[in-house]
Amino acid sequence: MLCPTEPQPLLERIRSVAEARTGAESAHDWLHVLRVESLAARIAGAEGADATVVCAAALLHEVFTLPKNHPDSPRAGALCADVAREILVALEAPEDLVRAVGHCIHVHAFSAGIEPDTLEAEVLQDADRLDAIGAIGIARCFATCAAMGRPFYDRDDPFAEHRDLDDKSFGLDHFAKKLLLIPERLHTQEARRIGRQRAAFIESYLQQLRSELG
Repeated sequence: MLCPTEPQPLLERIRSVAEARTGAESAHDWLHVLRVESLAARIAGAEGADATVVCAAALLHEVFTLPKNHPDSPRAGALCADVAREILVALEAPEDLVRAVGHCIHVHAFSAGIEPDTLEAEVLQDADRLDAIGAIGIARCFATCAAMGRPFYDRDDPFAEHRDLDDKSFGLDHFAKKLLLIPERLHTQEARRIGRQRAAFIESYLQQLRSELG
């Protein structure tokens, strides 16, 4: 399912502003936004959510970001929601759309740990989290490692078999500590279906990686 064509003028203006305001960091760039938009539209269609709210929120959910190691990183969703509301007000969006989109973005971040109050917010959370797993999720994880100067894995114990998981230090630890837990934390039936497929791909990748590392 694609995002709705009505009200097309407003959504197209949102899209234009969002593209200009989204950063270039590869794990959270405009390509990520487009993937989340597509996933959100697909889930919204399956679950009966308001596609205009969902797609507007997806387009705007990266207009403000903080580095993962920033002390205020857990507040990034709330700060992004403020920026998104300002953009929507400037675009003369209806008040109910401003409120609904603001809530979606406020609660969407995994690190915030906030439960959504609306189906549309559940859909955005699910879509954003789905983009963290599967083939694209593996690429994003290691892109973030490179950006933060972290090694892909611990040379002495790559799969943390004899130590505690530490995804602040090793990229590979992030799979067990967070990414493989995502499917069970998704809200909607359609997202869980997609999530199980993507998690299975990660498990297959990890088996291959284990064989290559010896």
